[in-house]
Amino acid sequence: MKALLAGGAGFIGSHLCDALLAAGYEVVALDNLITGRVQNLSHLMHEPRFRFLQHDVSDPLPDGLDVQLILQLASPASPEGYGRYPIETMLANSTGTHRLVELARQCGARFLLASTSEAYGDPQVHPQTESYWGHVNPVGPRACYDESKRYAEAMTINYHWKFGLDVRIARIFNCYGPRSALDDGRIVPNFVTQALRGEPITVYGAGQQTRSLCYVDDLVSGLLRLAGTPGLAGELVNLGCPDEHPVLEYATLIRDLAKSSSPIHHLPARPEEIAQRCPDIGKAQRLLQWEPTTSLVEGLRRTIEWFRWQVPPPASGAVA
Repeated sequence: MKALLAGGAGFIGSHLCDALLAAGYEVVALDNLITGRVQNLSHLMHEPRFRFLQHDVSDPLPDGLDVQLILQLASPASPEGYGRYPIETMLANSTGTHRLVELARQCGARFLLASTSEAYGDPQVHPQTESYWGHVNPVGPRACYDESKRYAEAMTINYHWKFGLDVRIARIFNCYGPRSALDDGRIVPNFVTQALRGEPITVYGAGQQTRSLCYVDDLVSGLLRLAGTPGLAGELVNLGCPDEHPVLEYATLIRDLAKSSSPIHHLPARPEEIAQRCPDIGKAQRLLQWEPTTSLVEGLRRTIEWFRWQVPPPASGAVA
């Protein structure tokens, strides 16, 4: 079996490359490297069943791609990433998804779209179930990401309805772990990097907004089950961890686990800050027999240890 993974040099994509190879696939990874990092794949470059192509999925795809599974993870996914590259984000999720799902139709391949909990916007239903349509501002600061992901979902499901293509859609909630970029902008990379550098840990607003964090190994196992389980054509499934905590609690826990003395510094709330985000994973439990198994403390410990090798030590006189 051969798999094409778009966004393969990204944080989640690189872990998914590892898992696909371990499951016996040949893997072709595409990435334009605007937010992905080739270093995430350096350990695979001499693997005979792996090939990396630097390519933008919004451009015509390379010739000769004959695969049985296509996974679309090609998009900046953090506020920092899609804030820097809003047009590229929209093109990756619109034109890029169209190119990839059309290739799946031509190859007769199964297609997995990595969508996002951002499709729910600032939710008015809690926790969020797959049947909830969302509360999204189409001209807001997050629109380049959440609206293009919603478009990608619509493109994907219409290929299922019109052509009978075997597609699956994962709505991914907050994920963390090794290989996340230091400047990712989301709470775990931010807080860990600041704690290890001895800098103030920056919390927006009072820090009572909640998030539920899923360790990357657990998320990847869910993606593999969604991609590989027979009989799920056309299904949309939440993947995330329902263990929900306030952002301020994460800041304190990460500081303690990093053995840092960084102060916690509150900044003004950001525009359209999401108040609550937590998945209902009942469908994943029922269809995939999947749920996260890595505890928050264990996942954060692994993540902090990986970041220690990436983050320069604090300058003399810093508080960490």
